[in-house]
Amino acid sequence: MTLDHALTLSCAMMAMAFIQQSLEHLRPAARLHERLLFVPRLILSLALLAVSAGAMMGVGVPGALAGVLLVALVVNHLFILPFFNGPYNGGADKMSLLILCCVTGAHALPDARWREMAFGYLGLQLLLSYFMAGWVKVMNPDWRSGRALRDVFGFSAYPAGENVRRWAGHPRLLFWAGWAVMAFELIFPLSFLSYPTLLAGLAMAALFHGANACLFGLNRFFWIWICAYPSILWLQDRLLG
Repeated sequence: MTLDHALTLSCAMMAMAFIQQSLEHLRPAARLHERLLFVPRLILSLALLAVSAGAMMGVGVPGALAGVLLVALVVNHLFILPFFNGPYNGGADKMSLLILCCVTGAHALPDARWREMAFGYLGLQLLLSYFMAGWVKVMNPDWRSGRALRDVFGFSAYPAGENVRRWAGHPRLLFWAGWAVMAFELIFPLSFLSYPTLLAGLAMAALFHGANACLFGLNRFFWIWICAYPSILWLQDRLLG
């Protein structure tokens, strides 16, 4: 996978994720200031998606146009951050900003080596995100005992339906499920050693995010995390291919 192909794919996927996020803030009950922030984001994301789709289909779209749209999205995001007093949606919003900054750098930096470093940094952060999530969990005695998952299913506001809460009554199942998640996250960096294992690892990670979206309503994590997958596929090919 070439840098241009991976970068264009990430931009298109990120634009679709931003469109979804923006539409969530244009509901009838949204505040005026909220609309003024997310209407431009929606328009810029639609334009970026069109430019990226054109580039993938070989249409003669000026490459600089994508860079201009990305810089505009960064400026827009800088206005959104203080409005919500920082990344308002936790890890998903932080990942959104990380991807946006990295792909903007990969487009806008003048030197080819710096562009590769910006996009490669995104792939590295994706790799570490899974490992660090597993490390934090395995260091927590509640995760090791299975109590953390029982509390999530039993008491948190996350489960998407009341029927999901019944899983809290199966402590042995949740104990092994918790350890399966921790084991996968901790060994995920090993998937980087070959292209086939990386594809398998990313497929499993996508299924994990999909399960979280279905069970807990964490749909943003699914869409934004997979936007970074082209960067790690490119990085693996660049370093070990």
